[in-house]
Amino acid sequence: MSDAHNEHESAIRTPKQLVVAVIGFFVVVIFGIVLLVKFVTTDKLTGAGSGSQEPEAIAARIAPVADEGYTLKDASGPKVLQTGEAIYNVTCAACHGTGAAGAPKFGDAGSWSGRLAQGYDTVLKHAIEGLRAMPAKGGNPDLDDVEVARAVVYMANASGGKFKEPEVPAPAAAAAAASEPQK
Repeated sequence: MSDAHNEHESAIRTPKQLVVAVIGFFVVVIFGIVLLVKFVTTDKLTGAGSGSQEPEAIAARIAPVADEGYTLKDASGPKVLQTGEAIYNVTCAACHGTGAAGAPKFGDAGSWSGRLAQGYDTVLKHAIEGLRAMPAKGGNPDLDDVEVARAVVYMANASGGKFKEPEVPAPAAAAAAASEPQK
């Protein structure tokens, strides 16, 4: 045979060396697994030493989401009418605060003067029914006509108008009085 065949000899030449190499391999693998398990289990486990299993903590985790920060309204109860300022802040300020889409800005007497000259009834009609880019009731169909009128008076009077606050209809006044707490 040639010398080229002898160049590819392995380090294991006898069966005894093969057994030692296999046993050594298993010892190294087992030692590595033991070290890995030791490393993983010596770290502090999540939740260990915390109060996560206390009855209060469990009750907080399983409490319905709807109980957090939501106030339920009785739809069949009397409607509580909001003030003109509250309606303006929630519904009207988006456009009338910035003058978006040609809306007259709050407190700008120049942009309101032409509208105020048309009179209270016309301005109120446009606010309730909508006009050009403004949707009916400012885009909030849940508003009562009295609430829209209050918002119109609030905005118009802040811009130089002299409109009188609208009267609350008798059934709504009785419902509002009934909903107030007794002193």
